[in-house]
Amino acid sequence: MITQKMKYALKALLVLADEARREVPEPLTIEQIAKRSDTPKRFLEHILLEVRNAGVIASIRGRSGGYSLIKKPAEVSISELLRLIDGPIAPLPCLSRRAYQRCDDCTDEATCRIRKVFAEVFWSYLLIIESLTLEDMLRSSAVADQVIGA
Repeated sequence: MITQKMKYALKALLVLADEARREVPEPLTIEQIAKRSDTPKRFLEHILLEVRNAGVIASIRGRSGGYSLIKKPAEVSISELLRLIDGPIAPLPCLSRRAYQRCDDCTDEATCRIRKVFAEVFWSYLLIIESLTLEDMLRSSAVADQVIGA
C-alpha cells in the first residue's frame, strides 16, 4: 500500500508533467500545484523538496519562479519514487534488495515458508512496478478521461 504522502507526490508530478507538455511550459508555484492536484499545500513543500533533491524537478526562485519537471516523464521511475518517498517497498526486510535486513526471528532464510510465499508475490509486483513510469500514468489517465468522457 502506498502512503498518502506518495499519492500527493504522484499527483504533484502529474500536474508538473502536464505543464511540461504545454507549448510554452511555465514553472508552477506550490499554490498552483496544490490547487491543480487537489493536494494540501502544507504537505507539498516537503515532498517537492525531496523530489527536487532527487533530480526529478527543479525549483526556480523569484517572482516568476516555481517548480518544473526536468526529467522526461518516461524517465521518472515509479518504483524509484516509491523508494524515495515511502522507503523500502519489500513486504519483508529479508526480501529488500536495497535495504536488506535479516528478520530478527528467522533461523534459516532458505527454509522460511513465510519468506518463500511473500517472495513470489513480491517478485511479481516488482516486475510490474519497476516497469512503470510517470509517462505510463499520464497515458493511463488520458485513456481514463476518454472512457469517462472528461
